[in-house]
Amino acid sequence: MPVLTVDGVGPFEVPTGKRLVIALSDDAHVDQLHACGGNARCTTCRVEFVSGEPEKITQAEKTLLAARGLLGIRLSCQIQCENDMTVKVISRLAGSGRANA
Repeated sequence: MPVLTVDGVGPFEVPTGKRLVIALSDDAHVDQLHACGGNARCTTCRVEFVSGEPEKITQAEKTLLAARGLLGIRLSCQIQCENDMTVKVISRLAGSGRANA
C-alpha cells in the first residue's frame, strides 16, 4: 500500500488506486476542498507535492491548470495513489468561507 504523507499531519497507508482527494479526506481526515466532485473544473482541490509527484497527468488537469496559469500545483481529484507521496494541502475548508468541502 502506498504511504501518503500530509505535511503537518502525518503519514497514512492508503489503498493503491485511491483518488488522492478521497485519501486526504477519508484517510488523513484533512478538510480538503473539492467543489466540482472530481471533474477537474474548479481547482479547489489543489495540492503541492513535496516528493513523489506522479508524472502521469490527465488531459483535463493539464488543460485546466494551463488555462488558469497555475504552476507548481496539482489537482488531487485527478491523481491516483500508486506510489508513496508527500503533499502540502493548500486548499482547505477551514478559512474558505464555504459551508462544506
